[in-house]
Amino acid sequence: MHMQVARDHGFTDIADVDIMDADGSMEIPVKDGKRLTKDLVGTHFKNYDSFLVISHFKGHAMAGYVGAIKNISIGIVSSEGKNLIHSGGKDGGSQDSFLKAMAEAGKAVSDYLDNGKNIVYINVMNRLSVDCDCDGNSAEPDMHDIGILASTDLVALDKACIDLVYSADDGEKLVNIIELRNGLHTLDYAEDLVGTQNYKIERID
Repeated sequence: MHMQVARDHGFTDIADVDIMDADGSMEIPVKDGKRLTKDLVGTHFKNYDSFLVISHFKGHAMAGYVGAIKNISIGIVSSEGKNLIHSGGKDGGSQDSFLKAMAEAGKAVSDYLDNGKNIVYINVMNRLSVDCDCDGNSAEPDMHDIGILASTDLVALDKACIDLVYSADDGEKLVNIIELRNGLHTLDYAEDLVGTQNYKIERID
């Protein structure tokens, strides 16, 4: 069914499509995790030694926002892994536990791929609204398009996107959902694990 959805959206016309958890899950370790001791990704994950992670940056009903950190964690784990992260891991269940587990899963993927040396992240900041693309009835965009940002540091990239939203004249609704779900906590915690919030934007015409 998932492959048919990919066909319906035209993805199979432009690229090979691999559903990484089609054959179940595999464990990868989470080093020094407070919420997770392991991350559960699809077994096909082991077939790749590098990733180009393209994320549509926008709001999210649970995480506050969608960016590189969420996509490398929730986007790469298996269905069992999604359950583990959403539960917040050990003794979880709270919103902050979920946010921490998401950051730790992202670190696990980065560590597995040569400590992040084999990953490039792209965040596309267009059609910005308060809802994720995973919402079947997502709200229409209520912000102007900002552009496309890229980095080899997932934390710096998400932080740059967050700052652009906060400085936008029409970003109030997206800022509200980020703060309602404590989404900035993901950045703060991920900075201790896998990246930095310091960045410098270099514009490419």
